[in-house]
Amino acid sequence: MTAAASGRSGTIEIRPMTPAEVELAIEWATLEGWNPGLADAVPFRVADPGGFLMAFLDGEPAASISVVASGERHGFLGFYIVRPQLRGRGIGWALWQAGIARLGSRSIGLDGVVDQQANYAKSGFVLKHRNIRYMGPVPEPTAAPETVRAVSAEDLPALAVFDAAHFGSERTAFLEAWLSTPGHVARIADGSDDDGEGGGIRGYGVVRPARTGFKIGPLFARSPEVASDLFDALVRTVPPGESIILDVPEPNGAAIALAERHGLKPVFETARMVKGEAPSLPLAEIFGVTSFELG
Repeated sequence: MTAAASGRSGTIEIRPMTPAEVELAIEWATLEGWNPGLADAVPFRVADPGGFLMAFLDGEPAASISVVASGERHGFLGFYIVRPQLRGRGIGWALWQAGIARLGSRSIGLDGVVDQQANYAKSGFVLKHRNIRYMGPVPEPTAAPETVRAVSAEDLPALAVFDAAHFGSERTAFLEAWLSTPGHVARIADGSDDDGEGGGIRGYGVVRPARTGFKIGPLFARSPEVASDLFDALVRTVPPGESIILDVPEPNGAAIALAERHGLKPVFETARMVKGEAPSLPLAEIFGVTSFELG
């Protein structure tokens, strides 16, 4: 899609981002203090190559938004940033409307900063819960859990089913890219309790380097015990002296307890809001969201 209009101070053009422009949007997110991962750009684009839009003012990059479709029913909005010196000129609103239109009749989720809740509500978004960012120094290593191992390529089909049940829709292409991105480390807990959703998988998690520290996400597990084993296995791969970041759905008290037990402290929060019919998520099994940008 490409759209052009006259703004209050020039010509606004909106079009999908190139790979280099996705990197630029991630740099803007860094300046906003959102601390994206070091290698997020490639797997993010794999999720939906046309889902990253940029607004240009007289040919210069001015604003970004991601509107990533997950199948025909759901989508997620993120990276909504207008360059500070260009705010208040109608650029962000034009880009917002283009992004919402791209997702059509899909439900749309977002993780918005708390002070923007009222603005998102005006566009039909409803608050579902808070997500709390926990951060702290890498905990002292524990014995390697025997129930956890590295993820292999053979795990992908069953893992995609397990992931879809916890994310709300299938995202196999993104998952494959997320697991294989250099610097990303993935661990899986499996067993014989095959319940038809993800085979015998009892949980999995990924840790990746960010601008500051290392982020764990997702961290999906059938039980707090499995989540704890996965957390321990992931932090063992992080260099001593680094920080660990875990984004936790507030309704999952066991996830909050996990973070606090390992010395992590709340440093930031978002409002998970949805426009339309939200996917049904097993929040009790979501111990860490994948990212605030893609859900």
